Amino acid sequence: MVAALAVGAFMLLQNQNVTTPLPGQQRCVARTSNASVALDLDQARLSSIIVGLSVRRGLAPRAASIAMATVYQETGIRNLDYGDRDSVGLFQQRPSQGWGTPEQLMDPYYATNKFYDALVRVDNWETGDINDVAQKVQRSGYPEAYRDHESDGRVLASTLTGHSAAGISCLDKKKADGDAAGLVRSLKKTFGSVPAQRDGTVITIKARSTTLAWAYAHYAVANASGFGVTSVKTSGQTWQTDSRNLPEWSAASPAAGTPVVTITVR
Repeated sequence: MVAALAVGAFMLLQNQNVTTPLPGQQRCVARTSNASVALDLDQARLSSIIVGLSVRRGLAPRAASIAMATVYQETGIRNLDYGDRDSVGLFQQRPSQGWGTPEQLMDPYYATNKFYDALVRVDNWETGDINDVAQKVQRSGYPEAYRDHESDGRVLASTLTGHSAAGISCLDKKKADGDAAGLVRSLKKTFGSVPAQRDGTVITIKARSTTLAWAYAHYAVANASGFGVTSVKTSGQTWQTDSRNLPEWSAASPAAGTPVVTITVR
């Protein structure tokens, strides 16, 4: 009984992002120069969408920081079909308050864009306190709660916007079949026009900047479990999937000229 209670307590804390992942556990880790965040594979996928849409809209990384601090507090980066009163989705938006229908709000793309639509209407959102800006969008009954997630939100914003190079890695044991066409569709759905070319199991993207190249590369890693990604290479760094240990980015021969991202699937 004691052992069962201990396991149950561990799983509860883990779901609330309180515990450190066990060695060999499926997960993603995002890192900047001075902080790191651990996510499960679905949290990483959802985070890549939320942050990627800020890039598509041309918003400063601060927008993604605010969005991620918000979604951490509201749902722990979960796309919930329930909530307080009629709240649903990642951001716990309420149909009765004009955010959209329940079906629309369960779509991470729709819900995230509605959040950004409201965010950019907040005066001084680019410079204001992250907690206070988030509260002006959400109007939560816990107006100071977003502050607890500012640091984690900044880490995910910095890595997934491409401002922290080689900043995310995932350990995926699923070994899903490769789906290069599906990954290209997902990239374009999130980032808009992506200059991606596909040749069998290899996707090549000639990015407009090194920052965008890293945004695309990190998106591929964060979605590796869904599309069977085995390797990602850009800007003199390469990531290779592993079935036992969290992979590390390592040095690779850089391509000359335009920043290029090369993604290989199974």
